[in-house]
Amino acid sequence: MVYFISRHTVLIKNFISITKPGIIFGNLITVAGGFFLASAGNAKLFLLLITLTGISLIIAAGCVFNNIIDRDIDQIMERTKERVMVKGLLSNRVAFAYGLVLAVVGSVLLWVYANFLTVAVALIGLFFYVVVYTLGFKRKSVHGTLIGSISGAIPPVVGYCAVTNQLDAGAFILFLMLSIWQMPHSFAIAIFRFNDYMSADIPVLPVKRGIYNAKVNMLLYVCFFTIAASLLTVFGYTGFYYLAASLAIGLWWVRLAIRGFKAENDKVWARKMFGFSIITITVLSIMMSVDAVSIVL
Repeated sequence: MVYFISRHTVLIKNFISITKPGIIFGNLITVAGGFFLASAGNAKLFLLLITLTGISLIIAAGCVFNNIIDRDIDQIMERTKERVMVKGLLSNRVAFAYGLVLAVVGSVLLWVYANFLTVAVALIGLFFYVVVYTLGFKRKSVHGTLIGSISGAIPPVVGYCAVTNQLDAGAFILFLMLSIWQMPHSFAIAIFRFNDYMSADIPVLPVKRGIYNAKVNMLLYVCFFTIAASLLTVFGYTGFYYLAASLAIGLWWVRLAIRGFKAENDKVWARKMFGFSIITITVLSIMMSVDAVSIVL
């Protein structure tokens, strides 16, 4: 009996592991930000819970498919060599079926309780992550990060569309913000995980064109992000408090990016950039939630 329980506990852990819970949680912060921004103080708790659950399942499906596709390079990289699919703890067929079920259930939840547009946006994100990015660009082009940023920018738009059922300026600003944010965030990871990416021959910018080039790009993207983030106030979706927070945190991020050119240890600096990118998007998601103004539909 004890063996039976232990074996099934391990199996459950394996199924949870290949969904990459950390990635799901990180995305839910921006989903909630988009949802509360669109709600403008009139959020419906049930719709929020359904939206979070539905998009979590679809993101989880994407992560499962990614684990299947990348199992060959995952075994090369230090941070991924212990993953479930690398060690053969689940078969590809079982994992694929699991991912398919997650995607279908998540889509049905969003379709029934939110709207079709929300489902369409979520599935476009899934398609870009699995097919266009993971299968298409990740191993072949230095522009893979840019393509991947498209799927990474989808979650807040899902939260927004669940409330508004339309793609308007607010949705496009959220998409623009998150797609730009993904770039310095991802380049930072590639710098402090430089050896992993080089060993797996993944053509990220720091590996293919050098860390200095990546630093220049990171500074530019952080500047663009600061401008893009302010657009929510410019277009009347948020108030002064959000604008003040976005400018303050954006300028601090710019300062940190500039300091990278004099960094004695690039990996230490990159970890700081990565950590601050998480703080940035979390703070702005919270601020756009609490400082949203009424949206005229």
